[in-house]
Amino acid sequence: MLERLTAFFGNPAGYHTALPEADAGHALGALLVRAAKADDAYLFEEIALIDRILGQRHNLNPVEAAKMRAECELLEREIPRTKEIATILEKAISTDEKEATLIALWRVVFADGVRRDEENKLLHRIEEVLGVAPARAQELQKLAEG
Repeated sequence: MLERLTAFFGNPAGYHTALPEADAGHALGALLVRAAKADDAYLFEEIALIDRILGQRHNLNPVEAAKMRAECELLEREIPRTKEIATILEKAISTDEKEATLIALWRVVFADGVRRDEENKLLHRIEEVLGVAPARAQELQKLAEG
């Protein structure tokens, strides 16, 4: 009986969801998801904001943005090191886009109304990988708060 329940609810043999391409758009989404999960809580407010950000950045309707977020969640789970994800962006986007990315990341962190050390540490590591100077990063953080 347990085997039948496991077979019913488990992963059918051979079924696998393909990993999305690790392009700049999906890397951004994966970082947004990682920032939202940094405090061990992945809340509706954060998910909704991620969908809006992805929709605006990639000109997607709400369903397409939610689908992209789901792909980004998969990518975020499969790439364990934040530096690897951030490096994809660092090499692919302009300085202005890096700054816009940091503002978006801080907004996701602030979406739940609670700031934790884990979130700050994560965002500061991402700022470093993206090559944004600490003084400029502070300005961007303040922009995101306002």
